[in-house]
Amino acid sequence: MDTTDLRIAVVGGGYGGAAAAKALSLLGADVTVYEQAPRISEVGAGIGLRPSTMDLFRRIGVFDAIDAVSSRSDYFEILTGTCEPIMKEAWPGIDEFEIPTRTNLIHRGDFIDALLGVLPDGMVHLGRKLETVEDRGATSVLTFADGGTVEADLVVGADGIKSTVRRKLFTDAEPVFSGEHAYRAVIPISDAHGMVVDDNLRMYIGRGTKIYLLPLRHRGQVSFDITFLNPDGTWAPTVTQDQLVASVEGFDERLVAIARGLDMNVVNLRAVYDIDPVETWHTDSVTLLGDAAHSMLHHQGQGANSAIMDAGALADALAAADSVPDALARFQAVRKPVTDELQRISRQGWSSDEIDDVFPGQKTART
Repeated sequence: MDTTDLRIAVVGGGYGGAAAAKALSLLGADVTVYEQAPRISEVGAGIGLRPSTMDLFRRIGVFDAIDAVSSRSDYFEILTGTCEPIMKEAWPGIDEFEIPTRTNLIHRGDFIDALLGVLPDGMVHLGRKLETVEDRGATSVLTFADGGTVEADLVVGADGIKSTVRRKLFTDAEPVFSGEHAYRAVIPISDAHGMVVDDNLRMYIGRGTKIYLLPLRHRGQVSFDITFLNPDGTWAPTVTQDQLVASVEGFDERLVAIARGLDMNVVNLRAVYDIDPVETWHTDSVTLLGDAAHSMLHHQGQGANSAIMDAGALADALAAADSVPDALARFQAVRKPVTDELQRISRQGWSSDEIDDVFPGQKTART
């Protein structure tokens, strides 16, 4: 298939959409990204980009841009809430590539800026809110809130957990509340009470609560994340400082002190949602990608990584296939078994006793 003739419309300018745009443009396709927000930004939190993700970035010419604004990490560690070691492991995959490749810890804002920075001027169109998508078989037509329309040989729905593409063409199932809240902030290392000593991720586990400390030492900061079982499914819940501190009761006093010292004006507070596995991701001219296809809970740290790996797999499938429908079938066959399993594992973040504390009588239903 001659990919230089393809008109590709990517809906969504987040991690998956931006990475897909870069990878697909290397095939010579005419790629345009449509993003509904007037500007693309990310809340202040850190993520880890795994060795397989960084190796893909090396292959598509993005590695240096990401590496310049991140810290290389050798391992992750899991401890009790009072800092007794549970396990310590090197990041899987470091030695699987021609060049040993570590996990890179990065601020979400720096990550999206770096991805967008490698795209050609004019490729990303902001303020384009998708209203409908009409699948015509060989092509599809997008209609936006401003009345504009676009016809494309391939539409990539990378528009997140609330995906319009998914809802219009694949399933109207709503996101699923996990029974958790996530409280996230990026703070100076000097406010971390000596808890940040290197560039490695640490997770502290207490009953019904997990704390993640993800160093961003290249910025002199650390990402502090409390994940807490809570029955309030309000998308952006209201949480007081006292409630936040109560969620880490019994943890090491240094961790409690970090929570107590947070400026609530900069803490991102959200209920945690994912989606049930989507049976089919594609038609002959439309595919889902990233969170639109397989939004997952953050316990494995695989959401952004999965979206990036989707982007690489989609480009590889198009390069190898005889037609767009064949490529989309190959893409789903490669990626869906992987992401189905990650979604399943990510939902196993708590013991049944912890769940029963918050959701009495729900052990069987929620595990």
